Amino acid sequence: MSERRLAENTVKAYAADVDFFLNFIRRSSIADLELVDIAVIHDFLEQARKHGIGHRSNARRISALRHFFSFLVRADHLQRNPFAIIDLPKSGQILPKALSLAEVNRLLAPPAVTSPLSCRDRAMIFLLYSTGLRVSELVGLPLAACNLASGFVRVFGKGGKERLIPFGIQAREQIENYLRQGRPLILGGRRSNALFVTARGTAMTRLRFWQIIRKTALAAGITKDISPHMLRHSFATHLLAHGADLRSVQMMLGHSDITTTQIYTHIDQDRLKSIHRKYHPRG
Repeated sequence: MSERRLAENTVKAYAADVDFFLNFIRRSSIADLELVDIAVIHDFLEQARKHGIGHRSNARRISALRHFFSFLVRADHLQRNPFAIIDLPKSGQILPKALSLAEVNRLLAPPAVTSPLSCRDRAMIFLLYSTGLRVSELVGLPLAACNLASGFVRVFGKGGKERLIPFGIQAREQIENYLRQGRPLILGGRRSNALFVTARGTAMTRLRFWQIIRKTALAAGITKDISPHMLRHSFATHLLAHGADLRSVQMMLGHSDITTTQIYTHIDQDRLKSIHRKYHPRG
């Protein structure tokens, strides 16, 4: 009887956790569960923290929502489980997962067949990894935001805050190729102020780009449940791992609080611990 009561209480708690999250995204005007990403999850947990909800309760909520979204994926209601790409340590801090350098190289490899759309997709992926933009910032870029001569992209992030982010030579080459051989053919004579456009002549959407990056990853043999936000994490993690200072990474990511950026130093510490355990003779 006690075991049955425990199971019933667990089901009720999980149902309440799922309902709490669904109410949150409803208030956030998110109409499609496919649009739930790690940024939305961060906002959800931040709101929970402001309401005094502890780490243990949040850990239970993450567990409940991971199972809930996993069920929706298995039932073919969703394509992916956004909670599968996050960990929730005992401290209550989410540690985002990043791609390895080898996986990034595979993701950025040239496609077997080139087309105007593949030129666009490569330019978007290169720019995302080169700048660490949020996916909403990437798809919302106007044509005038990208200065190829100076190698900077101008972004208005959360709260309308403006920032200038540099991008590398390879990203510039991909954007130039897209502007020359991809975008005009995609538009077919139509006009658009958006930098990245679809075959309908409209601006790219977050959901469509999510589908593109997943398809590209599968073609590259990457089995991780990849997302655009994972490339943002990879951008920050790889910069810090190669010696970039935390303040510069904070500015490029558009974090108002440096403690948000410090999460990536924990990721690198975990990597160092893993290397130490693997190779130290007394590890």
